[in-house]
Amino acid sequence: MTESEVRKLLRQMKEQDSQTAFRDFYDMTYDRLFRIAYYYVKQEEWSQEIVLDVFLRLWKQRDTLLDVRNIEDYCFILVKNASLNYLEKESKYTTVHSSCLPEQSCSPEETLITEELFALYVKALDRLPERCREVFIRIREEHQSYAQVAEELGISTKTVDAQLQKAVSRLKEMIASSQIESY
Repeated sequence: MTESEVRKLLRQMKEQDSQTAFRDFYDMTYDRLFRIAYYYVKQEEWSQEIVLDVFLRLWKQRDTLLDVRNIEDYCFILVKNASLNYLEKESKYTTVHSSCLPEQSCSPEETLITEELFALYVKALDRLPERCREVFIRIREEHQSYAQVAEELGISTKTVDAQLQKAVSRLKEMIASSQIESY
């Protein structure tokens, strides 16, 4: 998703009340926002509900979205906050952060670092070639076997392995370069 594509869609949403532009924006960003919600709530149904609520909020705010400097970060924060609010309502703070469990005491700095690293991961994952991203998500996040992924995608297990290695290598490079740039 390029900034100019997003700005064009936001402009159409604001000026023309374009549901088509909103649908394109939705299609472009849903997967990333879903992964963010899932990171926090660890439940597929809840994640879908949270993301749909965020998109409803975005539609209602369409007149002001062009004023947002970085829509990607804005959406990330909306989903993160909605996820945490949902967890609080459900009283299920079992795993808010993978490295900071509620029974442990995490400093605000540790929490911030965890969230920043996750944001870098999500951005880097989104920039992978489609096949690499799909193989990586299926193997690393959905815990499918190489054979299962190969069968579902109609490729060999060697291709699955090659795509996974390519994805891991590129993710490491992108995250490392992003961290260097932020310092």
